[in-house]
Amino acid sequence: MAGIAPQPGIMEIALYKGGGSVAPGHAQPLKLSSNENPHGPSPAAQEAFRAAAMSLALYPSTDHAGLRAAIGAVHGLDPARIICGVGSDEIITFLCQAYAGPGDEVLHTEHGFLMYRISALAAGATPVAVPETERVADVDAILAACTPATRLVFLANPNNPTGTMLPEVEVARLAVGLPGRALLVLDGAYAECGPDGFDGGARLAGTRENVVMLRTFSKIYGLGGLRVGWGYGPQAVIDVLNRVRGPFNLSAPALAAAEAAVRDQDHVAWCRAENARLRDWLARELAALQMPSDPSFGNFILIRLRDSDEAAALDAHFLAAGIVVRRVSAYGLPQCLRITVGDAGGCARVRDAARAFRTGAAG
Repeated sequence: MAGIAPQPGIMEIALYKGGGSVAPGHAQPLKLSSNENPHGPSPAAQEAFRAAAMSLALYPSTDHAGLRAAIGAVHGLDPARIICGVGSDEIITFLCQAYAGPGDEVLHTEHGFLMYRISALAAGATPVAVPETERVADVDAILAACTPATRLVFLANPNNPTGTMLPEVEVARLAVGLPGRALLVLDGAYAECGPDGFDGGARLAGTRENVVMLRTFSKIYGLGGLRVGWGYGPQAVIDVLNRVRGPFNLSAPALAAAEAAVRDQDHVAWCRAENARLRDWLARELAALQMPSDPSFGNFILIRLRDSDEAAALDAHFLAAGIVVRRVSAYGLPQCLRITVGDAGGCARVRDAARAFRTGAAG
């Protein structure tokens, strides 16, 4: 209609496309495109979800006190400084809505999560992509890209889709070097898949006034279908974010399942060990087939092919074999494929299909 137009920046947003789930000719394909936990959620989380079904007529908690208390107890954090959202995506939106707008800049690395750019544009801010060095975030490049207009700096650590990560000392150097009006947002969606002792940025977020940490229940906890995430940071920032958060943004079943899931750390530890074991195995097997990847600290690997044509051909070959992986051209990596680490049988299927591809190519 004439004269009716969206806010500036909205039409620059390319529609987000999630990982595929269909392989023609296969009724139940092996889906390895969305970094889901192949082992599913904790049995305790499933039971809590079923029990919550008895109270669906009631509104959920508005303050998420039970879940925040559970997260605080497990991670040693102050529950008052925790905010819960519909996945960590919603908290990314809150941050851009609250702290960035027209004339402001939001920095992210060139192969960072697409929602950083999308949420910045939705807020009317200008997203700025900072070059990486061999698919790893570069602190000096990020600091050099900062200007007086910089308001938010998003850093996924470990990063999606590359799987690479920065040492904590480098992340701390970044936090110290940012301009005074800029917030550093550490996206720890894959923190549980990182090295031993890695806290996803909790210590920095707990001690600095310019750092916020994000986490999710969609990955290691296996609750992607319920969409629950959380953030931790300075009290003043969390108070601001709660002013733009909807009062009933999380459902009662989601809250119940997430609380049970975070308390079942035995399940998390088992999933983490299986992921590390099979991730390293799959990376070695594919590297032997001339499909190398950087050391990954996520629940996926990003394999590199000769060029975009070979990546497309391998993707088609996987689909024909009933395996769905993720093309990452939208992330500036057209020559790569991201493959979720499945269970042992799923990883073997990927290796066998990749071997058949190489055999066919050689023949």
